[in-house]
Amino acid sequence: MKQPLNHLLSATLTQAKWAFTTRRVAVADAQNIQESVVQAQSGDLVLARVMQIGAHPRLQLADGRHSDLYENDLIVAACGARYASDQFEGVAQLGADGADLLAGGGCVGTMLQRHARMKTPTRIQPLGLLCDAQGAVLNLARYAIAPQQRRGGLTVIGVVGASMNAGKTTAVAALVHGLERAGHRTAAIKVTGTGAFGDWWQYHDAGASFVTDFTDTGMVSTYMQPHERIVEALGTLLASAETAGCEVAVVEFADGVLQRETHALLQDPQVAAHFDAFLYAAADSLSALGGLACMQALGRAPLALTGLISAAPLSAQEAVVATGLEVLAREALRDPALAAALLQRCTQSPQASQPLLPRQATAVQGAALPCAA
Repeated sequence: MKQPLNHLLSATLTQAKWAFTTRRVAVADAQNIQESVVQAQSGDLVLARVMQIGAHPRLQLADGRHSDLYENDLIVAACGARYASDQFEGVAQLGADGADLLAGGGCVGTMLQRHARMKTPTRIQPLGLLCDAQGAVLNLARYAIAPQQRRGGLTVIGVVGASMNAGKTTAVAALVHGLERAGHRTAAIKVTGTGAFGDWWQYHDAGASFVTDFTDTGMVSTYMQPHERIVEALGTLLASAETAGCEVAVVEFADGVLQRETHALLQDPQVAAHFDAFLYAAADSLSALGGLACMQALGRAPLALTGLISAAPLSAQEAVVATGLEVLAREALRDPALAAALLQRCTQSPQASQPLLPRQATAVQGAALPCAA
């Protein structure tokens, strides 16, 4: 049932906390509300009341700041799924009796399972789906940037990893910083994941000339989205970076190489054609070795390792011996000379290139162990 917004409800929307995922939405388009939410689709805008504070005590707002949540607060967020091995898995479903805040950026749905260290999600009561003057439910897709085709001339470096929290975002930000210091206009892009502003602001803080992610293409989350939609979004985001005058794009893939959407992208030749090179973030030497094997099987062998492993010298040494790859810490990636050298290597054969790090800075020299084959 769709009802016109009366003055009271209009004021309610003005007072509500609009989540980061809704930042592209024209608030004035919300002219009606559909009380039934059980047919909600991913990306639909939801007006909800906070019932019980749980794992997410704060909401990331559309204006770029955090807001503490209190019981009975009104929020506007987007229905969506989430895949986060360290937090929640959830689906884009809303119950008439309640739903879950799956991510602090404003993704709401129904939790399926959670990491043992996580509290139960913040619980919300959906009040309805926001609609336009004609009664059509407002969806983030309505506000997406128009699909674009690449013109070419952009060097693209992908950053993938073993898992969530392997150090991918830190590596992207560090490399962006190094490339910008080397004089290269650089874009930072996140192609998969769940809408949130942590990575977004980290890219900006690193000095990226252009920042964008999948939410700009109308998705609150890429989990359970059609592969073709994500592929099109990647092309559009890269084209947007070209339009912004960037020479280089550093693209982060969420979660690990075995995550469904990320794995499908990496094995797609159409996607591979966009990329000149990859870096692989790992937390330890064994995940580095396993990740290298996985990437090699996909035909996407990385130029170097990075991530949390770089904080553990012994693990880094093991990884260098086992894989034959260098381990680049964020301090190295921030260095303009190394960043420029890495950019140059993106169009060369790694076997024909000199090491990126000075010999004395490499963790361990020597041939790779037989298990790396």
